[in-house]
Amino acid sequence: MTERDLLAQIKDLVDSEHELRAKTAAGELDPESEQRQLAQLETLLDQCWDLLRQRRARIDANLSPDDATVQSAVQVEGYLQ
Repeated sequence: MTERDLLAQIKDLVDSEHELRAKTAAGELDPESEQRQLAQLETLLDQCWDLLRQRRARIDANLSPDDATVQSAVQVEGYLQ
């Protein structure tokens, strides 16, 4: 996956987040469903951002960005803890 691919995926996930919020505001989606789906989107976003940071760090270190790997949801969600 290239940086361009990752950025496109991040944009798609952010767009999905905005759609969820709009549906909830319009009464088309209940808040509980919104929160569940938002949690899933946020995890995917965290994984994408993490992979992008890994790729950029590898480039800065003169290493192949293609060797960066997607980290588990548990790992990326636990960085701040």
